[in-house]
Amino acid sequence: MREDLTKAKEIVEAYECDPSNLIAIMQEIQAEYKYLSEEALTLVAEELGISTARVYSVATFYENFSLEAKGRHIIKVCAGTACHVRKSQPIYDAIHDYLALTGKRKTSADGLFTLETVACLGACGLAPVMTIDGEVHAKMTPETALALLEDIRNKEAV
Repeated sequence: MREDLTKAKEIVEAYECDPSNLIAIMQEIQAEYKYLSEEALTLVAEELGISTARVYSVATFYENFSLEAKGRHIIKVCAGTACHVRKSQPIYDAIHDYLALTGKRKTSADGLFTLETVACLGACGLAPVMTIDGEVHAKMTPETALALLEDIRNKEAV
């Protein structure tokens, strides 16, 4: 099944197919589709009259762009100094294992969760911290983090 790229084409046209607006175009397309698909990158290249390699190199250079569809629930584990010192890495590792993520994959096979790290969530006094869909969870442990995910998974199953 081919992805409907009507909105992506409209976004490119709104920027008058100007290659100097490549990053802004990609940001808007990602905001619309939640990630940049191969088909969307190809469309952008064709519409702007530039190589697919150039579009792809921009998409992979900036960490803000995602080439993988995101899950319904976005988990962000803080890797800032305060959280790191208070053991955020074991929390990340436990979630990574729980979601059975391999390689560079960040989204669970069922499409329910996406796991990311962030440099700082600005809640250093509550470290270690993680967010799920923007909601802050403080003083986490691997066990409490997995309990939150289990709760979400159980609610989704109902």
